[in-house]
Amino acid sequence: MDDVSGKAERLGTGTSTLDMALRIVEFLAAQDQPLTLAQIAKAFSASKATVYRHLVTLQRHDFVRQDKETSRYEAGVKLLMLGEAVRNRFEVATAARDELSGLRERTGQAVTICGMVDGKLVVLDLLHGRTVIEFGTRPGTELSIHATAHGKVWLAFAKPALFEQTMAAPLQAWTPKTIVDPARLREEIDTVRAQGWAMAADELLTAVNALAAPVFNHRGEIAGSVAIVGSTQFIAASPDGAQIDEVRATAHRISERLGWREKE
Repeated sequence: MDDVSGKAERLGTGTSTLDMALRIVEFLAAQDQPLTLAQIAKAFSASKATVYRHLVTLQRHDFVRQDKETSRYEAGVKLLMLGEAVRNRFEVATAARDELSGLRERTGQAVTICGMVDGKLVVLDLLHGRTVIEFGTRPGTELSIHATAHGKVWLAFAKPALFEQTMAAPLQAWTPKTIVDPARLREEIDTVRAQGWAMAADELLTAVNALAAPVFNHRGEIAGSVAIVGSTQFIAASPDGAQIDEVRATAHRISERLGWREKE
């Protein structure tokens, strides 16, 4: 049973027609290039006639667009509009927009900001760096909590329940360097809490590192996390002091925009 079917079973019967239409939209949004009707139908093990009917309706409402020359289909502009509207609801992403651009220009690295959405650590915004390396991460991507710099920041500064919940499940070893021992991870999180920043060299992807710091709201609660991401060639396992200062200062300024004030 796939994830969509499982979710439908838990929520009730639902409407199968709407279910397929939504799955088509989600499928097209995840593609790097437009697809033919046959390719889409094959992906859903459905007839071309059935898929075509859904595409026509989705296209009418701008959720899907069809290239006039190739007749291929891709996600439509309506998704971009809705995505931007939803992202604006996440105050931390809105407050961070200008600061993220500045951090990228000063460091040359990709920049990400994350938030906790329905108990999942999610990328809210991403700006690619000036290096030749680009990452497949995009807004909406769910990140591992125990194996990323963003996740370690959340484990260090969120309520203790998040840490205990994370420890209750098996810790997946994404690479040979992923920390999967609970005791060792607890020590790591204590260090992050003390120093105010986190890194995760080679822990999620080999040869990739990230350096993250927490963003706080007006109540002093963690509201997000900001990070630079790059190859270990540019962000070493022992980060450069200037990089640490840049990330922490950026997180500090975003926090102030959210009404946070440092205790004297």
